[in-house]
Amino acid sequence: MTDRMTEELFRDNASLLHCEARVLHVDEHGLVLDRTVFYPQGGGQAGDAGTLRSASGAMLTIIDTQKHPKNPGEIVHVPDPAADLPAFLPGTLVQAQVDGPRRRAHRRFHTATHLLCALVPHPVDGCSITAAYARLDFHMNEPLDKTALTEGLARLVAGAHPVRHRWISEAELDDNPGLVRSMRVQPPRSADGRGRIRVVEIEGVDQQPCGGTHVDNSADVGAVVVTKLEKKSAMTRRVVLGFAPPGG
Repeated sequence: MTDRMTEELFRDNASLLHCEARVLHVDEHGLVLDRTVFYPQGGGQAGDAGTLRSASGAMLTIIDTQKHPKNPGEIVHVPDPAADLPAFLPGTLVQAQVDGPRRRAHRRFHTATHLLCALVPHPVDGCSITAAYARLDFHMNEPLDKTALTEGLARLVAGAHPVRHRWISEAELDDNPGLVRSMRVQPPRSADGRGRIRVVEIEGVDQQPCGGTHVDNSADVGAVVVTKLEKKSAMTRRVVLGFAPPGG
């Protein structure tokens, strides 16, 4: 165990794609930095990828980002298995650079899932957000209409609703249990010990606890469509989202 933590720059600025950081330590899981712009896998959202570059010019490809399985508060940057790690010893100063297109896709899809929650007023029983698609599983047994949902998403995107976040206390969340939409994933708690909960609000549309990366306005989601509807069980309906093809 360690009391060191990684400063999470992505929490307050999802547009920030690079930063200077220092290597805290390296173990079998990957590299831990003192600060990072890399989002770690969590809440259904995939982790970021990108690169780390040392002052000497050595470059390390990061293929995934995760929360450290043993040290709470630390974020692990998972290197390419073929990487040469000796150039990134503890104390090394690095330039961390997130894969911009991948992050952009995550932001668009994650915000789109919140828009979807506004259209389907049922608890969420599963979630996956990647750069290629997003899906939500809703706890419900009513049928859904693919065309109606796609049109609803287009309407909310065109509405250009500002997207912002704020921090509330655990007590405030306890007083407003309706904010929580997910049945399985607990609202993300801050790693700084202050008991804060991050709430993402799409003005006039949706608000819920969320630690993921989002666009700044619903218009930035762009054209998304419902690509598939599935009945996964008697009480689970799956909605899969994709980006509309250019000119589609």
